[in-house]
Amino acid sequence: MSPADRANSRRRQPRRRGGSAGSAAKPRMRTVRETSAGGLVVDGLDGPSEKRCAALIGRTDRRGRLLWSLPKGHIEEGETSEQTAIREVAEETGIRGTVVAELGSIDYWFVTEGRRVHKTVHHYLMRSIGGELSDADVEVTKVAWVPLSELDSRLAYADERRLAEVANRLIDRMENGRQ
Repeated sequence: MSPADRANSRRRQPRRRGGSAGSAAKPRMRTVRETSAGGLVVDGLDGPSEKRCAALIGRTDRRGRLLWSLPKGHIEEGETSEQTAIREVAEETGIRGTVVAELGSIDYWFVTEGRRVHKTVHHYLMRSIGGELSDADVEVTKVAWVPLSELDSRLAYADERRLAEVANRLIDRMENGRQ
């Protein structure tokens, strides 16, 4: 094959999009939606405000820091978000609860295992009805009863701190309705 024929044969090759002929194209990340539910389970909901505590979970992040948050987890097939909140609170804290009111939802994005995740978490105010505080769940490093007055300084995530404020306002309204 002559040099002219070689040049012409190269010209007929389809061009690659998105870069030079030698560069590998980056695969597009798949986006998935996940929905979870959880709750702020409160002990002493009907008692004096200074005695009210919430069960929080602590998880160790990649840097070794203990981050406190509300218990939550994936909604399983056939479950309502309220049922999931009750189940997840029990699994992650050892505390059984019942839903009192909806607190709201948090929605965020993160990347894991080569995929982008759009996650929505539905949260509920819950009344503690029994159980023993336990960190037996493998996803949980620690659990603790935390006074409601300390949630703002203890919760690691701003969205969850806002939900704690909503819970405090709901509890105040419930208390004023009983008086």
